This record gives sequence, C-alpha cells and structure tokens, in this order.
Amino acid sequence: MAADVTSLRDWRFSIDDQGIAWAVFDREGESQNALGRRPLEELLVIVEHVEAAASDKAVRGLVFLSGKPGGFIVGADVREFEQFSSEAEVIAAIRPVLAMLDRIEALPVPVVAAIHGFCLGGGLELALACHWRIATRDDATRLGFPEVRLGIFPGFGGTWRSIRQAGPVAAMQAMLSGSMLRATAARAAGLVDELVPSQHNLAWAARKAIARGRRSKPAPLLKSMLRQFPIRPILVSRMRAETAKKARSDHYPAPYRLIDLFERTGGNLTTMKVEETPAFAPLMVSETSRNLRRVFRLSEALKAQAPKDLGFTVRRVHVIGAGVMGADIAGWCAAQGYEVSLQDLSGEAIDKGIAAQEKLFSRRFRTRALKAAAKARLIADPRGEMTSRADVVIEAVVERLDVKQALFRDLEAKLAPHAILATNTSSIMIEEIAPALADPGRLIGIHFFNPVAQMPLVEVIRGAGSREAEVRKGCAFVTAIDKFPLIVKSAPGFLVNRVLAPYMMRAMERVEAGEAPEKLDEAARAFGMPMGPIELADTVGLDICLNVGRILGYDAEGSRLAKLVASRKFGKKSGEGFYTWKDGKPVKAVRPYGSSELATLGKALVEPLIAEAERALADGIVETADLADAGIIFGTGFAPFRGGPLHYRAAQGGAAPRKASE
Repeated sequence: MAADVTSLRDWRFSIDDQGIAWAVFDREGESQNALGRRPLEELLVIVEHVEAAASDKAVRGLVFLSGKPGGFIVGADVREFEQFSSEAEVIAAIRPVLAMLDRIEALPVPVVAAIHGFCLGGGLELALACHWRIATRDDATRLGFPEVRLGIFPGFGGTWRSIRQAGPVAAMQAMLSGSMLRATAARAAGLVDELVPSQHNLAWAARKAIARGRRSKPAPLLKSMLRQFPIRPILVSRMRAETAKKARSDHYPAPYRLIDLFERTGGNLTTMKVEETPAFAPLMVSETSRNLRRVFRLSEALKAQAPKDLGFTVRRVHVIGAGVMGADIAGWCAAQGYEVSLQDLSGEAIDKGIAAQEKLFSRRFRTRALKAAAKARLIADPRGEMTSRADVVIEAVVERLDVKQALFRDLEAKLAPHAILATNTSSIMIEEIAPALADPGRLIGIHFFNPVAQMPLVEVIRGAGSREAEVRKGCAFVTAIDKFPLIVKSAPGFLVNRVLAPYMMRAMERVEAGEAPEKLDEAARAFGMPMGPIELADTVGLDICLNVGRILGYDAEGSRLAKLVASRKFGKKSGEGFYTWKDGKPVKAVRPYGSSELATLGKALVEPLIAEAERALADGIVETADLADAGIIFGTGFAPFRGGPLHYRAAQGGAAPRKASE
C-alpha cells in the first residue's frame, strides 16, 4: 500500500501528468533546508510512495528540488547532534538514513537532484544517491563537505559515494578541506553531471534527464585505479602530510580518521560502505566535535545580532584613509559587490591601496570579467566627492584624536541622513571622538582586524551615547559583507585587543627573563593557538603592540619591546623584531621540546588571556559569556576545538562564567 504523502510538513510532493514525481524540500518555519529527524522521516514516506508508484508504472521519474530561494540543502541539522551521548545511539540513528539512501539509489526510475545554492554535507550525500545531478552555474551555487569543521566526516555514505563518482583525489580533497566548490568545479570533479544557467532552467533540465533516462557514470577507470595498491599508500602519505600542515591530529582527529578509513578500505568501496559508520560514530560523540559544534552555534549567535527587517540597504561604501587597513576594508567591500570610494589626502596612497587589492580580487574571482567588475567598483575619490552618496562611511586614518575629530566635524554635514558614520579606531574611545559632532549619537565603531580578508570578526563599538539604531545598522552592514559582527562596549582595547594584550605582553616578559621565543610559540601552538604570542606580536607590529600596551596600562619602558621599537625593528613589516623575517616567515631555531613540558607551558601562556576575558565580561564589554567566547575565537583564533576561553575554563573546573548583569 502506498505511503501517505498528503500531510507532509517539510516537503511538497506531487506527480504531474507526465508521471514525473516532484519532491520539493521546504522545511517548515526555517529559512534554510537542513536534514533533521522530521524531514528525513517524511523523505522516507516519499521514497516508499515512489517505490510503490514506480512498480505500478504510475511514476517514471523523481526530482528533488528546494523550495527555498537561496539553497538546496545546507546539510544535517546540527542542532539535533546534541541528542547523541553514545556511539551506539549515533549508529542506531544513522542506519535507517543509510538504508533510505540506498533505496533511493535502487529506484527503478531515474532520480534527479536539481541543485541551486548551497548543497552541503548531508545535502550533497542525498544528491550523490540520486542518479543524475544538475546544478546552476550561478555563483551562489556551492557544493561541498564541511563536516571536518564540526569534528566529523561525511556519515550518510558520502565517503564512498564521492570517491566512486569523483575518484579518490578530488573526493578526499573535498572532504579533508571542508571547502565549498563552485558548480563548474564540482562538475569537473565528477560530483555534478550537468550545468544550467539559472534555477529557472532546473525543472526543464530535470524533465529532459528523466525522459532520456540519464544515469551518472562513476569516475573513469584511470581515476578509480588511484585508490588501488600501490598508488593508494602514496596518496595516503601525501594526504597525511598536507593535513599535518593545517591541523594537528590530537586537536582535530576527524581528517586523520578519514584518511585511516581510506587507507584501510579505499580499494573496496563495499568495505568502505560498511566501515564508514563505525569510524564516524566515535567522532560524533567526541569532545572535539561537541566544542566545534559549539563554535558553529556561536557563529550563528553573532549573525543573529544583525536585525532581519531593519529597512536599511547598503549599496555604496566610502572609506577615508588609504593605508593598509583602509584600503583592505575598501577592497573587501568591493569584492562583496558594493560600489566603494576610497579617499585620502595622498593620491599616491590611493593608487597604491587600490593596486594592493589585485591579490584579493585574483583569489576571489575566477574570470577576467568578474575581476574587472570588482576593480571597477573600487573608485579613487581623493576629494571625497562621493561621500554624500554613501550608505556607509568608515574612517580609517591615523590614530590621533585631533585628526579624527577634525575629520568628523567636516564630514557630518555632507552625509546622507540614513548613512552609517563609523570609525575603525583600534584604541581611541568613541566617547572621545563623538563630541566633535553636532549629533554625537550617530557615531559608532566598526573595527576590522588585520588582515581584513582573513579575519572573520568585526567589532561593532557602542559608545556611551551611540544610538541603538546605529549600532544595529552597523551589525547589518557587517553581516552584509560576510563578516561576523560583535557588539562591544566602548572601552580601551574593546574586547579582542584587550584580551590579546596581556597574552602577548606576558609572553614578551618571559622572553625578557630568558625564555626562548621559539619555545613559547611552540607551546602556544601545542595548546591550539594558530600562532604563538611572540610571532603574533611580530606579525601585528611591535610599534602597535607597544602603543596598545601603553593605552591599556602596561609599563613597557626599558623593555626589550621598547628597545626594538626605538631601533625601528617592528617585526615582520620591517624584517626584524623578536625574529628575523625572510620571505614573509620568521627564522626560528629548531629545538626539541617535550610534549608534557609544552602542554604545561601552553596552559600558562593562555592564562592571562582567559583571566582578561573574565574581567571583560564582568565589565560588560560584551553581554554574555557566549559572545565573549565567540569574539575571542573569531577575533584571535583561540583554539576552536576547546570551545572558547570561558567555556574552556569552566570545562577545566573553573568557575562558571557570569553575565555582566549578574
């Protein structure tokens, strides 16, 4: 008896007069499609119905589409991962899903996945179980396996199916990197079979694929041979070496366990299919995965600070100050599709700043046309003639109060009434700058971090007199340019610089006392930091470190830091600081250190950062411990697998972090 498809909540199901079944995923009450328990249960109802209808010759094909305008399926519902506390529970939950995907693949009629927008994780695994995959060429379409970012790897059959379709090199690279592929790259890899211009072409292309009985072919023989002996051990060795450059196995085990799985079973995909789940389950319930899922939720909390229906739209951005930071802010906004004008007293500085964005545009845009369009959006404006047309105006000039006040005093009358007025200051309080304005409540801080293109966090600074509407508009803008906004109270160092300062200053004091900078940096990396405190100080610039330290009350007079700055040895940018820098990298003495010794030292090094995070929360710099953790993870790179400094403190038996209001 056919299953009942009339009361589905997350899917819309119909059979047209040509006998084609259409399964449209439109999850109730959600802006995106994710494969949670109810959507999967309803999908099984659809599969059972199509099985019965196909056997009766009432259905000649099945098409999966999305009812959401922006994406196909973003993956499994991460929120539901928390219900699993044991490997047995994970295995029990996965097995029915695997069986259902096998049933989809075994359907006697063609099954087509019609993809527009994000097709990630479990969404891509569903698509791989289909017989034919069609994707739009639209730049919004992205396919990939981001699971490693959550401390796991594909668990719905994605390991062996992706290798079957794309071969071991492309498939393993996609799973190990967690990166998203454009549709053209996914087709070249073998994950997609057909491309169409836009989502309006999907239904017609799917109809033709069913009429022609399209069935995707597995990877060519030459690609498939790469997973056999003796090539597989060579690939495994290279995979481990490349992975080790990006992540340590004790911090992020998932990619290494995936490589182990491929090493053991890659020669026989039937065996890989059987062993995928037992290898996946321990990762799902690991502390690393729990903490990385927490980081994902923190990123969502940051995005939630931007109001959805503000009635404020950004089309044009004006940046004043064409130094490294100002030019990079302008370049990033142009790369995100906005018209950007760049102002500076020096025409030469503007030209240099615009030219410096060539690398960013080359990385982000594959075609000459897209790259040329981005360059055309970045406009030199030495006199600030485009200020009045801008929706966002960001000041990024020298860190001098008198200069900023004079600039804002002159600027205020030129602005459109709705425009955001912001300073990128990293050290001067909003309350000190704002009195120069006739309407001081208009001024907020929008504080980017260097390098702009790589750092995901932007602090949105709320001054004592800043209007809440302006702060929320600032958050909306930051989200619009694909960054994470963090609302912070105006105070010396805000949040990120405030917690970084003691971390770096205390480490530099250790160097002063005779400890090797290489040892300190290695200990910090052993803890999970992306870069050690001494290398970080050199990278940021020792002159900047000294200035921020003074603002925050650190007495560095007579220190090695002060002496290096006095000698104009600023670190990476001058070629010498605590380290000598060659080809953009520090020259370090290689010495062996014991893992236990490094572990103890690493915890000691991050202690000042954690303690300062607790004080910042108590001072109300951010509203909650979760937001503090989010800001410090995305603003400093604090070991994501530890879940954030305050979470880490609590997990180690420290006092539970309190909200500022408590």
